[in-house]
Amino acid sequence: MRKAYKILYREGTGELIEKKSRFIASFRPVKTEEEAQAFIEEMRKKYWDASHNCYAWVLGENGEGKRCSDDGEPSQTAGKPMLDVLEGEGIVNICVVVTRYFGGTLLGTGGLVRAYSGAVKEGLKACTVLTLVPAKKLLIDTDYNGSGKIQYLLSRQNIAILNSDYTERVIFTALVPDEEMLKLQADITEATGGKAKLEVSGCVYYSMLEKEVLLFPEL
Repeated sequence: MRKAYKILYREGTGELIEKKSRFIASFRPVKTEEEAQAFIEEMRKKYWDASHNCYAWVLGENGEGKRCSDDGEPSQTAGKPMLDVLEGEGIVNICVVVTRYFGGTLLGTGGLVRAYSGAVKEGLKACTVLTLVPAKKLLIDTDYNGSGKIQYLLSRQNIAILNSDYTERVIFTALVPDEEMLKLQADITEATGGKAKLEVSGCVYYSMLEKEVLLFPEL
């Protein structure tokens, strides 16, 4: 059964200062380990003079691909706390690099954990994260008498209409979340007396961004 999940859609950066040490969190949407590694190398070159460039990534619809690195910091004080934040937020297809410029004061293990995880949380505020909802494209073929009833049903259930084709008959292409499909099909059949023809034309994931419908293929 498909389920909704969250992805990093637009990258961002955030910064945190802790006892004069500077922590810069940089994010990038990634789909493969190769893309994640390329981003990490890019950040290492950009911040070549930094004390550390620690990273974490989560890949796959279920977050099955994951990795993190302390990059020279004490074990479990950087990469793992960063990864914990990403997993706690439930975001996948994401890579974060936290760059540290040492400020001259040791933070201790607890301080490092708070600083690295805090930098990730701060950086996420500047990113765009989307929730992708599993849905199907439903073709609804109806006569003109039934079109008004169908539009009312779709509007009442907040179902997006991707396309409307008015010829001898009316054909709507609706974007229906998986969990609402059976109910909507039953409602349309009842409202039109079984005259509307229904056909599922494909499976996608979708999200809303400022009232815009964004479609995504299955992973």
